[in-house]
Amino acid sequence: MKIDRLIIAFAFVLALAVSPVLAQQKPAAAAAPAQGPVNVPASKIALIYSDAFLDAKTGIARFSVVVTNLNREFQPRQTELQGLQQKIQSLSDDITKTASVADPRTTQTKQDQLDQMKKDFQRKGEDAQAAYNRRRTEIFAPLQQEVGNALEAFAKARNINVIIDGTQVPLLYAADSIDITAAFIADFNAKNPATAAAATPK
Repeated sequence: MKIDRLIIAFAFVLALAVSPVLAQQKPAAAAAPAQGPVNVPASKIALIYSDAFLDAKTGIARFSVVVTNLNREFQPRQTELQGLQQKIQSLSDDITKTASVADPRTTQTKQDQLDQMKKDFQRKGEDAQAAYNRRRTEIFAPLQQEVGNALEAFAKARNINVIIDGTQVPLLYAADSIDITAAFIADFNAKNPATAAAATPK
């Protein structure tokens, strides 16, 4: 297991309604058709791709800071696992090379040692993965909430009624002109520079 290859999953399913819409269940009895003109609100829809927030170069800078701090925090565990993996490989190679000439009891002792090392590696790897996931959730939640609030404010300031996350919703077609991903990222980074982000608490 390699901690540095862990995928930081961050999913937004956003539907920002500036004007609340009240849905009423239709009565069982047939209602008389409404008389007079019906006012249909004009809707302004925008598209965003939330997976772009995590791009190390063009995404939200504070996410990169959080990820860097998280990986630094778990670097000792990663180093320990890599060292144990190297010992397992070395012992396995030794058993293979000496199996035909070594005393069977010696080979069996080494094999028992190898089996125990593999169990330790698996247990420590699972523990590290679980700890990483818990810590990731803990430190990402506040920033995720902050980004959500900023996106809502961004939409309201531009009279956007609905934002669809193209990362989560399959799209048959969408004009480039309604994609606000880059504009929102630039706006958020300008108002929330990475240098102002607090260091990850331990």
